[in-house]
Amino acid sequence: MKDSQKFGFKITIIGEGSVGKTSLIKKFTLGSFQKEYIKTIGAQFSEYDAEISGDTIRLLFWDIAGQDDFLFLRPSFYRESRAAIIVYSLEENDLGKRSFEHITDWLEDIKKYCGDIPIVLFANKVDLIEENNLNKTKIQELVKERDFLGYYLTSAKTGQGVHEAFNTIINKLYSKYKALSSEL
Repeated sequence: MKDSQKFGFKITIIGEGSVGKTSLIKKFTLGSFQKEYIKTIGAQFSEYDAEISGDTIRLLFWDIAGQDDFLFLRPSFYRESRAAIIVYSLEENDLGKRSFEHITDWLEDIKKYCGDIPIVLFANKVDLIEENNLNKTKIQELVKERDFLGYYLTSAKTGQGVHEAFNTIINKLYSKYKALSSEL
Protein backbone atom coordinates (compact mmCIF):
# COMPACT_ATOMS: atom_id res chain seq x y z
CA MET A 1 0.00 0.00 0.00
CA LYS A 2 1.38 3.37 -0.96
CA ASP A 3 1.76 6.20 1.50
CA SER A 4 -0.76 8.97 1.06
CA GLN A 5 0.37 12.56 1.17
CA LYS A 6 -1.25 15.82 2.11
CA PHE A 7 -1.07 18.88 -0.08
CA GLY A 8 -2.28 22.43 0.56
CA PHE A 9 -2.79 25.02 -2.13
CA LYS A 10 -3.83 28.64 -1.97
CA ILE A 11 -5.76 29.65 -5.09
CA THR A 12 -6.56 33.33 -5.61
CA ILE A 13 -9.71 34.27 -7.52
CA ILE A 14 -9.66 37.77 -9.03
CA GLY A 15 -11.59 39.92 -11.48
CA GLU A 16 -13.86 42.95 -11.57
CA GLY A 17 -16.60 43.35 -8.97
CA SER A 18 -19.91 41.62 -9.83
CA VAL A 19 -18.48 39.06 -12.28
CA GLY A 20 -19.43 36.12 -10.04
CA LYS A 21 -16.24 35.14 -8.23
CA THR A 22 -17.93 34.37 -4.91
CA SER A 23 -20.83 32.61 -6.63
CA LEU A 24 -18.45 30.36 -8.58
CA ILE A 25 -16.63 29.34 -5.40
CA LYS A 26 -19.93 28.60 -3.63
CA LYS A 27 -21.17 26.58 -6.59
CA PHE A 28 -17.98 24.49 -6.61
CA THR A 29 -17.56 24.03 -2.85
CA LEU A 30 -21.18 23.93 -1.66
CA GLY A 31 -23.22 23.29 -4.81
CA SER A 32 -25.32 26.37 -4.10
CA PHE A 33 -26.20 29.60 -5.88
CA GLN A 34 -27.41 32.82 -4.28
CA LYS A 35 -29.30 35.25 -6.53
CA GLU A 36 -28.70 38.37 -4.44
CA TYR A 37 -25.40 40.14 -4.99
CA ILE A 38 -23.37 40.66 -1.83
CA LYS A 39 -20.24 42.74 -2.30
CA THR A 40 -17.03 41.15 -1.07
CA ILE A 41 -15.22 43.39 1.40
CA GLY A 42 -11.44 42.90 1.08
CA ALA A 43 -11.31 39.13 0.71
CA GLN A 44 -13.26 36.01 1.64
CA PHE A 45 -11.73 32.63 2.33
CA SER A 46 -13.17 29.22 1.57
CA GLU A 47 -11.67 25.83 2.34
CA TYR A 48 -12.34 22.75 0.29
CA ASP A 49 -10.89 19.27 0.67
CA ALA A 50 -10.42 16.95 -2.28
CA GLU A 51 -8.76 13.61 -2.82
CA ILE A 52 -6.69 12.55 -5.81
CA SER A 53 -5.11 9.10 -6.04
CA GLY A 54 -5.40 8.61 -2.29
CA ASP A 55 -3.72 11.93 -1.49
CA THR A 56 -5.57 14.60 0.46
CA ILE A 57 -5.65 18.08 -1.00
CA ARG A 58 -6.71 21.10 1.04
CA LEU A 59 -7.61 24.07 -1.10
CA LEU A 60 -7.80 27.59 0.25
CA PHE A 61 -9.74 29.82 -2.12
CA TRP A 62 -9.02 33.53 -1.62
CA ASP A 63 -11.84 35.51 -3.16
CA ILE A 64 -10.39 38.99 -3.68
CA ALA A 65 -12.72 42.00 -3.94
CA GLY A 66 -12.64 43.47 -7.44
CA GLN A 67 -13.48 47.03 -6.53
CA ASP A 68 -10.67 49.60 -6.66
CA ASP A 69 -11.39 50.51 -3.01
CA PHE A 70 -9.40 47.40 -2.05
CA LEU A 71 -6.49 47.86 -4.47
CA PHE A 72 -4.01 48.55 -1.67
CA LEU A 73 -4.79 45.19 0.00
CA ARG A 74 -4.24 42.98 -3.03
CA PRO A 75 -0.46 42.42 -2.78
CA SER A 76 -0.78 41.00 0.73
CA PHE A 77 -3.77 38.85 -0.31
CA TYR A 78 -1.86 37.43 -3.32
CA ARG A 79 1.10 36.29 -1.21
CA GLU A 80 1.88 32.54 -1.41
CA SER A 81 -0.75 31.81 -4.06
CA ARG A 82 0.04 28.61 -5.96
CA ALA A 83 -2.44 29.39 -8.75
CA ALA A 84 -4.95 32.02 -9.80
CA ILE A 85 -8.29 32.20 -11.51
CA ILE A 86 -9.28 35.36 -13.37
CA VAL A 87 -13.03 35.71 -13.81
CA TYR A 88 -14.77 37.98 -16.29
CA SER A 89 -18.40 38.34 -17.28
CA LEU A 90 -19.79 37.34 -20.66
CA GLU A 91 -22.72 39.73 -20.21
CA GLU A 92 -23.31 42.00 -23.18
CA ASN A 93 -23.21 45.23 -21.16
CA ASP A 94 -20.67 47.64 -19.64
CA LEU A 95 -19.64 45.16 -16.93
CA GLY A 96 -18.97 42.46 -19.53
CA LYS A 97 -16.91 44.76 -21.75
CA ARG A 98 -14.97 46.29 -18.84
CA SER A 99 -14.25 42.93 -17.22
CA PHE A 100 -12.88 41.54 -20.51
CA GLU A 101 -10.76 44.65 -21.14
CA HIS A 102 -9.22 44.37 -17.66
CA ILE A 103 -8.15 40.72 -17.89
CA THR A 104 -4.59 41.68 -18.78
CA ASP A 105 -4.47 44.16 -15.88
CA TRP A 106 -5.44 41.38 -13.45
CA LEU A 107 -2.94 39.02 -15.09
CA GLU A 108 -0.07 41.50 -14.79
CA ASP A 109 -1.02 42.26 -11.19
CA ILE A 110 -1.00 38.61 -10.09
CA LYS A 111 2.23 37.86 -11.98
CA LYS A 112 3.91 40.89 -10.40
CA TYR A 113 3.34 39.50 -6.91
CA CYS A 114 3.27 35.73 -7.52
CA GLY A 115 5.57 35.11 -10.46
CA ASP A 116 4.89 32.36 -12.94
CA ILE A 117 1.96 30.45 -11.42
CA PRO A 118 -0.75 28.59 -13.36
CA ILE A 119 -3.63 30.91 -14.25
CA VAL A 120 -7.01 29.87 -15.63
CA LEU A 121 -9.56 32.22 -17.18
CA PHE A 122 -13.26 31.74 -16.35
CA ALA A 123 -15.69 33.34 -18.81
CA ASN A 124 -18.65 33.48 -16.42
CA LYS A 125 -22.39 34.02 -16.79
CA VAL A 126 -22.66 31.95 -19.96
CA ASP A 127 -26.29 31.33 -18.98
CA LEU A 128 -27.05 35.01 -19.71
CA ILE A 129 -25.96 34.95 -23.35
CA GLU A 130 -26.73 33.00 -26.49
CA GLU A 131 -23.68 30.72 -26.51
CA ASN A 132 -23.99 29.98 -30.24
CA ASN A 133 -23.43 33.70 -30.95
CA LEU A 134 -20.32 33.94 -28.80
CA ASN A 135 -17.21 34.86 -30.77
CA LYS A 136 -14.55 32.76 -29.05
CA THR A 137 -11.70 34.01 -31.27
CA LYS A 138 -10.80 36.98 -29.02
CA ILE A 139 -10.79 34.77 -25.94
CA GLN A 140 -8.71 32.06 -27.60
CA GLU A 141 -6.17 34.59 -28.90
CA LEU A 142 -5.82 36.15 -25.44
CA VAL A 143 -5.38 32.73 -23.80
CA LYS A 144 -2.68 31.75 -26.29
CA GLU A 145 -0.92 35.15 -26.29
CA ARG A 146 -0.84 35.42 -22.48
CA ASP A 147 -0.13 31.74 -21.82
CA PHE A 148 -3.16 30.94 -19.66
CA LEU A 149 -3.51 27.33 -18.55
CA GLY A 150 -6.88 27.46 -20.32
CA TYR A 151 -10.26 29.11 -20.32
CA TYR A 152 -13.70 27.82 -19.48
CA LEU A 153 -17.22 29.00 -20.12
CA THR A 154 -18.88 28.90 -16.71
CA SER A 155 -22.18 29.63 -15.02
CA ALA A 156 -22.38 29.83 -11.25
CA LYS A 157 -26.16 29.66 -11.62
CA THR A 158 -26.47 26.49 -13.72
CA GLY A 159 -23.10 24.95 -12.83
CA GLN A 160 -22.02 24.72 -16.48
CA GLY A 161 -18.25 24.27 -16.70
CA VAL A 162 -17.66 25.01 -13.00
CA HIS A 163 -16.31 21.62 -11.86
CA GLU A 164 -14.29 21.09 -15.01
CA ALA A 165 -12.72 24.56 -14.68
CA PHE A 166 -11.81 24.26 -10.99
CA ASN A 167 -10.59 20.67 -11.40
CA THR A 168 -8.24 21.70 -14.21
CA ILE A 169 -6.28 23.97 -11.91
CA ILE A 170 -6.46 21.53 -8.97
CA ASN A 171 -5.11 18.68 -11.09
CA LYS A 172 -2.34 20.90 -12.49
CA LEU A 173 -1.22 21.85 -8.97
CA TYR A 174 -1.43 18.28 -7.74
CA SER A 175 0.63 16.94 -10.66
CA LYS A 176 3.29 19.63 -10.22
CA TYR A 177 3.69 19.27 -6.46
CA LYS A 178 3.34 15.48 -6.43
CA ALA A 179 6.24 15.29 -8.90
CA LEU A 180 8.30 17.69 -6.75
CA SER A 181 7.61 15.71 -3.57
CA SER A 182 8.68 12.44 -5.20
CA GLU A 183 12.01 14.03 -6.20
CA LEU A 184 12.86 14.73 -2.57
